[in-house]
Amino acid sequence: MAVRDLIFYPNPKLRQATAPVTVFDESLATLATDLLDTLRDQQGLGITAPHIGVLSRITVIELSAEDGPRTYVNPDIIWSSDETRQQDEGSLSMPGVIDALDRPARVRVRYQTITGDTREEAAEGLLATCLQHEIDQLDGLFWIFRLSALKRERIVKRYEKLKRRAAP
Repeated sequence: MAVRDLIFYPNPKLRQATAPVTVFDESLATLATDLLDTLRDQQGLGITAPHIGVLSRITVIELSAEDGPRTYVNPDIIWSSDETRQQDEGSLSMPGVIDALDRPARVRVRYQTITGDTREEAAEGLLATCLQHEIDQLDGLFWIFRLSALKRERIVKRYEKLKRRAAP
């Protein structure tokens, strides 16, 4: 369909909770396709509607071409393990910077498909991390706010420096 323009940190839409999707129609299917096209264009692992400035509760994750894309509408974590794992994280809306976060190693997610069917899915490893990261974004929690204040400040300074270097 279309590659959409991303919004970038510190755009306030990245810190706003999204509205649940209530209409499962062609426009939702188009949004999901546009998210996938944008994700692939940016060579990321996951994207949410807020990354393109749309405050709807939908995310698309594609860890590999072999696994293919997964679309989650209105996802919520309904269980998470006590065991954690550390993973480097970043955002399409803050390119060029990453940092390690600890998150539960396994989760169970309840979500809807783009046709409105309710499903549950267990995830572990990288998929579990991606789901938690993207659901945080849908809840208005941008990933850097899971870091300590000191680490967050360093990340923001690094990002601002990268933006200045890239400016014409």
